[in-house]
Amino acid sequence: MGLTQQEALDLFHSDDLIGMGMAAMEVRRKKTDPRVATYQIDRNINYTNFCTEYCSFCAFYRPLGSKEGYLLSFETIFQKIDEMLELGGTGILLQGGLHPDLRIEYYENLLCSLKERYPQVHLHCFSAPEIGCIAEVSGLSVRETITRLLAAGLDSIPGGGAEILDDEIRARISRLKCTSDEWEDMHRTAHSLGMRTTATMMFGCGEEYRHRVNHLERLRRIQEDTGGFTAFIPWMFAPENTPLGKKVPEATAVDYLKTLAISRMYLDNIDHIQSSWLTPGIKVCQVGLQFGADDVGSILIEENVVFAAGVRNRTNEGELRRIIEDAGFVPAQRDTLYRSYMMK
Repeated sequence: MGLTQQEALDLFHSDDLIGMGMAAMEVRRKKTDPRVATYQIDRNINYTNFCTEYCSFCAFYRPLGSKEGYLLSFETIFQKIDEMLELGGTGILLQGGLHPDLRIEYYENLLCSLKERYPQVHLHCFSAPEIGCIAEVSGLSVRETITRLLAAGLDSIPGGGAEILDDEIRARISRLKCTSDEWEDMHRTAHSLGMRTTATMMFGCGEEYRHRVNHLERLRRIQEDTGGFTAFIPWMFAPENTPLGKKVPEATAVDYLKTLAISRMYLDNIDHIQSSWLTPGIKVCQVGLQFGADDVGSILIEENVVFAAGVRNRTNEGELRRIIEDAGFVPAQRDTLYRSYMMK
């Protein structure tokens, strides 16, 4: 049994960072191969930046009709996948804004086209808010929407759109986006249809520790019931160029490592915890491998959302393998579902 909510709160208020890291590593060693740390080669493809939600933490979206808005052509998406395959990639993370004019048929056509052209590529696509938007625009239930996307070639669903799963915070930072219950319902529905998803948390957006614990408790409860989450990925809010960034203090590396360690202990029913390099940076990501993480994520051949918020961190396969080795682990490439370890 993992931490209680009160124990997690006490840890958030504790200064014993090293002790938390050691305790998290004990959980990590029981969940995954203690010798190995994994990474992935895939590509983020943001097919549109048009969005109707106007979240205060986002510098990426553009309102419908904006001259800076775009919707990628299928041919452009094909070209991006071709480039990813040349680098040894195995999957794509396809996400965009909430476009009010794209119905289910658009997404079915896109997925079918991708599966026909690239049958070997894992399609990890469309966050819970996107699926909710597709359902609403198309006049379908969430279950009908996911069922049709699955039939068209969708392989798994990313955990985006979670931010903090506490409606007190969501009302402040993303009041138009799906509620915590709606996010949960979409992931539970996907799990009930046999589809795996990931879980995420974006912290440092003005929430209190109790809100983070509420978020973790919701994820643990879902996992207890469905077992459908492959991994949990926490990251820090990137404040630059965003309206919210002017109002909240920036999260620190210590806060990141503490949150990572507590997440590993609390989510003892989720196998994999990812240490992120995108917002904390590559060095903090490496240290995260001693705070309970067993994975360093993807090389992210392309990333546009936090780039728009001023984050300029970049990496490659060689650097990820080096930081894993320097942290004392054997690097292994994985696929989106954490299968097919490939030692090199």
